[in-house]
This record gives sequence, C-alpha cells and structure tokens, in this order.
Amino acid sequence: MDMLYQLEEILKDMNITTLFQPIISLSNGKVLGYEALSRGPENSSLYSPNSLFSTAKEFNKTWELEFACRISAIKNARNINANKLLFLNVDPEIIKNKNFQTGLTKEYLAKYNISPDNIIFEITEQTAISDYKAFSKVLKRYTDQGYRIALDDTGSGYSGLQTISETKPHYIKLDIELIKNIDKNNFKRLLVKSFVDFSKATNLKLIAEGIETEGELKTLIDLGVYAGQGFFILKPKPDFYETPADVRELILNYNRLKRNYFSFDKGRIGDIAINYSSFDRKLSCSELKKYFHSTLLTGACIVENNIPVGLVMKHTLDSVLATQYGVAIFSKRPVELVMDKNALIVDYNTNIGDTAKMAMERDSDKIYDYVIVTKNNYYYGIVTIKKLLEFTVAIEKNYARELNPLTGLPGNMLIEKTLSDILNSNENFCVLYLDLDNFKVYNDVYGFENGDKILKFTANIIKDCLLEIFTLKSFVGHIGGDDFICIVKASLEECYKLSGLIIDRFDSGVLNFFNEVDRKNKYIVGIDRKGVKDTFNLTCISIAGVYGAISAFDTSSNLSLYMSKLKKENKLQKHSSYIINKIENNSYLKI
Repeated sequence: MDMLYQLEEILKDMNITTLFQPIISLSNGKVLGYEALSRGPENSSLYSPNSLFSTAKEFNKTWELEFACRISAIKNARNINANKLLFLNVDPEIIKNKNFQTGLTKEYLAKYNISPDNIIFEITEQTAISDYKAFSKVLKRYTDQGYRIALDDTGSGYSGLQTISETKPHYIKLDIELIKNIDKNNFKRLLVKSFVDFSKATNLKLIAEGIETEGELKTLIDLGVYAGQGFFILKPKPDFYETPADVRELILNYNRLKRNYFSFDKGRIGDIAINYSSFDRKLSCSELKKYFHSTLLTGACIVENNIPVGLVMKHTLDSVLATQYGVAIFSKRPVELVMDKNALIVDYNTNIGDTAKMAMERDSDKIYDYVIVTKNNYYYGIVTIKKLLEFTVAIEKNYARELNPLTGLPGNMLIEKTLSDILNSNENFCVLYLDLDNFKVYNDVYGFENGDKILKFTANIIKDCLLEIFTLKSFVGHIGGDDFICIVKASLEECYKLSGLIIDRFDSGVLNFFNEVDRKNKYIVGIDRKGVKDTFNLTCISIAGVYGAISAFDTSSNLSLYMSKLKKENKLQKHSSYIINKIENNSYLKI
C-alpha cells in the first residue's frame, strides 16, 4: 500500500497506538509519571515509530502527526492519577509552529480533565535547534501556563550544554547510549556523576532512559540519579502500571545498602529543618500577606497535596503588590501566580554541606531564599540560609581540624573512623598502605622543603588515580610522614589496576624532583643510619594491601599488624611494587 495513503488514513482516523512507560523514583521505586510513546496502527507497516515519523517528515506531515499523537496520548491518559506526570514528546521544530501555539493542547487537556501542571513537554532533539532565542521565547510562553520542560536524549546527537543552558529545562533525560553498560564503563560513570552534581546544583531532575539490566540500575542508584525508565523496570504498555513489586523491592534494597563509607557525615539537612506552615497553591495573595505580617518568617512553601510546588518570599510578594495595580490585580488571586516554581527543594537525607553548595550556586537574586526540605517527596520543612550557613561553618571548622596540614588529606582520626566503619561491615573492601622507600635519605640530601613537595606529589597521584578508576567509593588518608592509606570498594582486579597505575605515575613523575646527575646515575649518595656514606636507589613507592572480608581482623590494630608484615615483605623488592593478599573470613589468622 502507498505510504502516503497509509499515513493520510492514520491522520484522518487519528489511528495512533499510544503506550505508556513508567518513570520511577530511584530512591523509593514509586511511579512519578509516564512517557507517552506513539506508534502506528498494529500490524501496519507504519507501526514502528521510526517508520511512522520518517514517513511523516518525507511528506511534510510532521505537524499533523505530532498533533494526532498528542491528542491520542491525552485521550488515553484521561484516567491517569492526578498526582502522576505525563511526558509528551515534541520535536523542537514543531513547538514553534503556529498551530502548536493556538492553545489546542490546553483545550484537549480541559476536555479530559488533565491539569497543565501534570504535563511535561519532552523536547526530542531529532533536529538541531536553529534559533535558540525564538525557541526559548516560545518555551517561556508554555512554562508560564504551568507546563514544564524535559530535554530528551541528553548525551547523544544534538543535545548538549548549549541546549541545556538556553532552554533551562525542569528535567534532563540521559540518553540510552550513555546508560548502556554504565556499570562496566567508568568514563560513563564519571560523565553521569557530573550530570548528577550539575542537576543538584541547579535543582533539575535527572532521568535515566533505557535501563535494561540490574547492574545499570544499581550503578544509577549509587550515582544518585533521581529517576529512571527502561525495559528492566517495565516495558511500555497501553495502560498505567505501577512498578513491579520485585523491581521496587530491589530499588529499596539497593537504597538501604547505599552507604558511602568514605563520606564523613556532616549532618542531614532534615535535622535542621523546621516544619513551618505550608500553603496551598490556590491560597490568595492577600491571605499569605496576612501570614507574613503575623510572623517573623519571610518565606513560605507552596504545596499541592502536600507536595512542594514552589516558594514565595515575603519581599517578592511585597514587590508584586506594591506595583501600581498590584493590589487590585493580585490581592484575591492565587499565590501560584507569584511563586518561584524553581525553588531549591532537597530531600531530608541530603548532606548539609551539599545543600549549602547548591544554595550558594543559585542566582544572586535567589541566594537568600529559603530551602525547602522533603521527606518521601512530601513537604517536611524549611531551612533559612542563616541557619544553614551557621551549621555549615561549624561543621567545616571541625572537619578542617582533622586534615593533614601538608597534603590536606584526612588525618588519623578520620582514618580510624573509616577503618572502624568497614571493620563493622560485612562487605568486601581493599585496604592499601603506601609508603615511600629511600625518602629519609632524599630529605637529608635535598632538604625537607623538597621532601614536602614529593609528599604533596604523592598525595595528588593517589587522589587522581582513585578518581580515574573508581569515581565513587574510595578514600585516601595521610597517616603521617611518608605513609598513606587508601581504601576502596571494588573488585580485586580493579585494585591491581589502581596499584599499577599509581606506581607508573609515581615512577615517571618523581624523577622531576632529582637533579640531572642523580637521574642519570639512578641513585643518590647519602648517609645511612649508622653514619656511613653509601649509595641509595631513587625514591620509590611500596604498596601493601589486603582485599576481601576486612571485618575478619576485628580491630584496626590487628589489621595494622598484618599490613606491617606485608610491607616488610614488599620492601625487599628495592623498587616500586605492590602486593595484595586476598582475605577470607578469619583466614588472616592462618597466614
């Protein structure tokens, strides 16, 4: 059958197959919303979305097809839960079409009793955006009506930093190619981790697409990605399904196990939040003004069904009402018209230090706005910037006291705390003790100032190598002198790789700290411990480690004694080397 004829028949009859794929929270497994996916009629040659949309483009029918898909999605979503979001795909070229701007979407939403607040326009960048200024202007027109924006396929195709910067989306969806095998690809983990940090700092929501394996799901949870979708969770279906019980339990279990042994607890933001009154988005501006005049508070959280949707600061409300017709226009109108829809909202368990960083990275006109705290996605309380900074300063002072003044690495108290944590766990870790050979003679010959430079150089190499291989779940501390400790949660093979990388980087870089003669000779002349002149090999690094059931050692003292024996054995090599022994439960007692 002629493809154009098929397409025209589909458009005439609005014969679109609509499927819905759940988008779920990666913290509790609950469904946050659904992405509407469009297909042609079943058993037709245009059933595939690729065939359907490429044919529409070929015959210049993209707008007509997009409209049919959107109406079909809205019609089939008429029974969607009022608390769930509906993601509608939109080509960036179509959103500028005059037909798109006529308000037809809103008419159909009203017809099927769906609020614009539940709609997320998902910008699918199949083509490059040619005019960001005009495009952003159109987007603002829609966000002002209550719609929100998601940027799809980030990390692939045309999507990039400029698009994020210009469109300022509410959601960023990471492309399936970025998610595929992320559990086996450290470069992808690093890239997604940077997106996570960015999303937290800018109060955007990050959604991972195409989750197809348990390993990918676990890694995304570890990285702190907000939400996800994919075949591993649930395939697209014609109806609205909740997260399968086994998948939700898996997510809850991974979140229960998700503990960063190497992040020092600086307190949770929820611990300093106060449960001040929240207000419904339909409350009038005049009523909220009365509240501000009756209390010392200068901000209020605006909610819908106890879920935060915005923030109103007193100075913002006063500014609006102080305009020439402000009282007449806004006094009896709802506060949702003046609220900040992009207020900083953080979860109860968010680190206080991380929250302070996010707060300080906001635009200057928002930097003193309150922080809204949620628990299980519901409103919990607010934190003022004054209180946040007071706690942050006190915490940072205490933490700074425990850092080595030369290298800035955690010192013995923090090292002991970390060791205690892993000794009391039932998980596998790798503990590496690193120290420098022939370092004392280097200090004697070249001076302590140059010796300190080598120590700083060593600390930086260890940190850089850890970040390069592991991204997360690692710790490095400075015991004192030329002794360092490194703790990682990874496979034995990765620990071998880390040790080899540190040695390669150290051996090539340390040569820069010797003069030309000593580099050529490959030794230095110095005085030994008995006061006798002798030759010594150039400074090298020894790494002794244990991997596996570290809890078998019971105490850090037992672990240190065992490591000391390994270090002595390793130092016999007379050059940079490493040794890592695998430990089973109580097996160290037999060695």
